[in-house]
This record gives sequence, structure tokens and C-alpha cells, in this order.
Amino acid sequence: MSNKGVDFYVKAGQRAMQWHKENIARMKKCNFDTIAVHGIYSMQEALDFNQGSIIEPIYMSTSQTYRDSDEMEAALSYKIPTFCYSRIANPSMYYYEGVLALLESYKTGVDASCIATASGMAAIQSAVDPFLVVDPKKPNAPMNFVATTQVYGGTYQQFSMRKEAEHKVEWRKVINSNNIDEWAALIDENTRFLYGELPSNPSQSFFDIAKVAELAHKHNIPLIIDSTVATPALLRPLEFGADIVVQSVTKSLFSSGFGIAGAIIARKNIHSNIDNDAMKEDFCTYLKLLPNRDNGPNISPMNAVLALNDIRTIRSRIDLVSRSTMKIAKFLENHKHIEGVDYLGLESHPLHELAKKYMFLVDSELDDIYNQKVNRYGHLMSFRIKGSAQNTRDVFDGFQRIWRATDLGRIKSVATIPAISTHQQQGEEGRKLAGIPHNLIRLCVGGEHPDDIIADIDQALSALDGKKYAISFPEYSAGGASSATLK
Repeated sequence: MSNKGVDFYVKAGQRAMQWHKENIARMKKCNFDTIAVHGIYSMQEALDFNQGSIIEPIYMSTSQTYRDSDEMEAALSYKIPTFCYSRIANPSMYYYEGVLALLESYKTGVDASCIATASGMAAIQSAVDPFLVVDPKKPNAPMNFVATTQVYGGTYQQFSMRKEAEHKVEWRKVINSNNIDEWAALIDENTRFLYGELPSNPSQSFFDIAKVAELAHKHNIPLIIDSTVATPALLRPLEFGADIVVQSVTKSLFSSGFGIAGAIIARKNIHSNIDNDAMKEDFCTYLKLLPNRDNGPNISPMNAVLALNDIRTIRSRIDLVSRSTMKIAKFLENHKHIEGVDYLGLESHPLHELAKKYMFLVDSELDDIYNQKVNRYGHLMSFRIKGSAQNTRDVFDGFQRIWRATDLGRIKSVATIPAISTHQQQGEEGRKLAGIPHNLIRLCVGGEHPDDIIADIDQALSALDGKKYAISFPEYSAGGASSATLK
């Protein structure tokens, strides 16, 4: 067989890229739910390559074969699109990345790309590390970044231990994230990025994204937002000036709990004071082809497709769990054993009006049920038990419908005590900075009827009145925790 020449494949690749570009442009004209259901997988691809499969196939292959040496050369020099090796790219990852890029940029007027990662923590590391490099013009200058203290416990550990303690990159902590002057006071010529999580997990902090983005861009640095709790169904930070969005897709987007997944979605031409034009022009493609190619934090094809399947119903699901959470929060707000409730949907929350400005159920004005824009505030809330830490444990131990776990965003309601679980390792001082007291229970409301979750919370709270739980669980024997050891 005679080789066709590298140029033959380059031209074929250009035609393929143009077709995909046009297909994505067609999808951008669709409504949010249609994009979530179909993503960028087309009928033509199904018929040409996938035996007519209407659902994106799981490509469980580690690598791609090539027709000849010329095609291999063109592919491995990045002259044509390629799924050369699943550490870098894979068709299942491509469909997953495509739908998230479209959903996060929906009606924003922003051109965005996405890179898939194996977890939310891998996404955070991948999003921040390209900015934490030595500036050849100032090789001895101390680097820093500015980020809120109200972040997920794993993020706190990554910033405080992996970045600050191990690599001597200073984390300048914003305590009151809604104070723009506090952000501004921490930025200097060696600041590489601003970072925030909203709504934050578990303390429900929030800040004015547009103002913080404007501040970041004034200093020519990017704003990175972890929008895991909100999802693009309620908030799309790119619309308000954020450069990069991080999603722990494992959580709200991947509600079934069948796998672990993360993603980074970035606008084209991000702000950065790093002298790297390729990185700034298309951050996610740069990550895919270079740093993440070398570091290998990308998602597996199986998890990509499992997550993709859950994403299809994200808008209706987030609407459901948001309405349920509001009802539960209102019940707890007036309970005699509750010291306070942290939920942005409550008018009593000090940041309610700010969150109301930003958080809407996407396309609710197109919905026959609402016919107008409606605010929704997500599935995550926290509440504080009156009295001792033991009181909090007693209530927590009494849950019988709500699962005790460190997870969130599940279709089943899940609760944890952050001080002894997700935020344990950051220590008492770190928890104080983040606003996480010992008596706080984080609740992530699932798809159950809210009245059943309220009943479960109510019977658990009755333990503080000296009443027994409605159901008692069997104790474990000394032998371990398998079902075989239950008495």
C-alpha cells in the first residue's frame, strides 16, 4: 500500500474539523435541555461510525490505530484531530467535553472549550498549576494566589498543603468574600489568579462574580470559579466575566453516584500575566495537548459516558431538588433545636439578595410551568444544632432516610458533619476561617419527596427531647463492618 502523504491527512483533518465546528454551531442555537440531551453527538456520526447507536458509545479502547505512517505522523504532531491515546483523548471524552462546554457557555456569547479530568480535585489542580510557574523575567519573585477560605475541604488541603506548604506558593486568604476591598488588598504584581467557590460547600458563602472578575482583569489575571454546587442549570460564571470554571462533575451533575469525574471549562483568550500565548488563547486545548498529556489526570471513557447520561436531565433535576431544599430549609428555620440555617434561598440569609441577582433556573422563562425567570438556589444547605457537639452527633446518628456520607449531589439525600469529615484535616483554625463550627450538619437534598426528608430530620431531632429514634440499627460485632458481622 502506497502512502498518501502527510498533507493528504492534514486536508482531511481540516475538513473534519470544519464539519464538527458547524455541528457545534448548530447545537448552540438549541435550548438548554436539547443541548443537555443531545450534546455534540450527531445522527451522522451515529450512522457513519457507530452502527446507528442513538446513545454515545463507550469507547473502551486505550488507543487508536492509523491507516499508515503518514496519518500517524500527522496525528502525533497534532496537525489533525486524533484520539491517539485515552490518556489524552478518546471519543467518549470528546462527547462529554463537548456538552459541558456548550452548557457552561449557554447564552453567554462566550466561545468556550472543556477538558475532562478524573475528579474534581484533578480539575482544580489542572486549572491552577499552569499559572504557578516561574516567571523568567522575575525568577526569584515569590508567587501568590488569592482565594476564599470558604471552599471544599479537599480544595483547602490542596491549597494549604500541596501549594503553600510543599511548594512555597503563598495562599492569600479572603475571609469575607463579598468584600471587594478585601480581594483588592491582597493582590500584587506577583499574584497569579483569583479563585472562589460559589455557592460554597458547606457554608453557602457567595460573592459578586462580576465585580471580582473586573478586579482580576484590571490586574491581567484570571478568575477561576468552582461552580460545582450550582451547575450550569443555575449559574454560568463565564457569563459574568470568569475566565475558567471548575466542576467536580462527580457531585451535582453526576447524580447517580456511579463514578468520579471532573471538568474544566474555559473561555477562549483568558486573562493571564504569564507569557504563554497558546495557554491564553485556548486554555483547555493547551491543557489537553501538553500539561495533562504529560501528567495524566484525565477521565476514563466509562465514567465520561456514565456522567454524560446523568447530565441529560440536569435542569429538571436541579429544579426539583432546589424546590425541595427550600421547603426543608424553611422547616428547619423555625425548629426549636436549630440554632441557624445556611441556605441562600432563605430571605434571612445575609447574602440572599446577592445570590438572587445571579442564580436562576436556566430557561425557566421558556417553560410552560413558569413562563418567567425564577430563582433557584440548589440542593446544598447546612444547619446548626443548638448545644454541644454531642447533640449534633446524636441528631446525625438518628437519620434513617438520609444517608450518612461525605458525598453530595446524589439522587438520594446525603448528610455529613464537615468538622469531623470533609473539613477535618484543615484543623480548628482553618475551620474557623471557613466558618465551619462543630455543630454544623451539611445536607444535600436528593430526589425524594421533601416531606419524607422533613419527617426523618424531625424524628432525629426528637433525640434532643430524650425520645428514642423511630428505628434502631443493629450494632456491629468486634470483627468488622461487613454484613456478615451484624448481630
